[in-house]
Amino acid sequence: MSAPLKGKVALVAGATRGAGRGMAVELGAAGATVYVTGRSTRTRRSEYDRPETIEDTADLVTEAGGQGIAVPTDHLDPAQVRTLVERIDDEQGRLDVLVNDIWGGEKLFAWDAPVWEHDLDNGLHLLRLAVETHAITSHHALPLLLRHPGGLVVEVTDGTADYNRDNYRVSFFYDLAKTSVLRMAFALGHELGPRGATAVALTPGWLRSEIMLEGFEVREENWRDALERVPHFAISETPRYVGRAVAALAADPEVARWNGQSLSSGGLAQVYGFTDVDGSRPDAWRYLVEVQDAGKPADTSGYR
Repeated sequence: MSAPLKGKVALVAGATRGAGRGMAVELGAAGATVYVTGRSTRTRRSEYDRPETIEDTADLVTEAGGQGIAVPTDHLDPAQVRTLVERIDDEQGRLDVLVNDIWGGEKLFAWDAPVWEHDLDNGLHLLRLAVETHAITSHHALPLLLRHPGGLVVEVTDGTADYNRDNYRVSFFYDLAKTSVLRMAFALGHELGPRGATAVALTPGWLRSEIMLEGFEVREENWRDALERVPHFAISETPRYVGRAVAALAADPEVARWNGQSLSSGGLAQVYGFTDVDGSRPDAWRYLVEVQDAGKPADTSGYR
């Protein structure tokens, strides 16, 4: 089996579940050593109170062919992040890929609630979890990443720059959080590019995360049962799809061509040729614009 990332070291910050887990596993499948962080462990759950843990993710990374290392970390705590990076330095002496996927806001935003009606404490905490954590992690991790040329930073968000520019996303706080992450990648591109590293923003499409599947009362094995209620869910993708996008970027010797740009799993699949686990290539953001948002009936022909 090919292992293009053998000898490379990655940190996936926010790898407990969803896209973070998918990215960690696919980096492992490409041969990388992957540090996976989050607040949900086998001995302590975060306020999400969900069963997924960072230890489970680390085991999946190792099973995929890499080396998974779980490190409980609250990325709002600079001291914990500094200790995490010091450990990576001590154990590996390098960091080649940083994935900033910290989120934690699923229970903190209200759909279509204007800012004056939205719970203020929840909104401000969402911004801290979705934006401040990324800044803290980059501050401490980037000096190690810059030690060797060719490093990659992936800022994970929801929506491409084009889509989020033209569309209101859920609520004031959600919209601000996801747009801020896009801008962070743009800014990091300016700071990292001249120093031999690359930063991008990356969005999955309609993600079949554990939380999404549970909300639709289906499992990955029978996810299509949800289409009767939500027909456009047909364009959805697994977390492994965006994981394969990250692995493709990390293995690309010309990855600097993407510096500072907003990318999507579906768009990169067309460039690198990877597929989702079922062999398809869903292009969710193009589908959303041309089919769902255009008011057309659900039909993924030509989009996956």
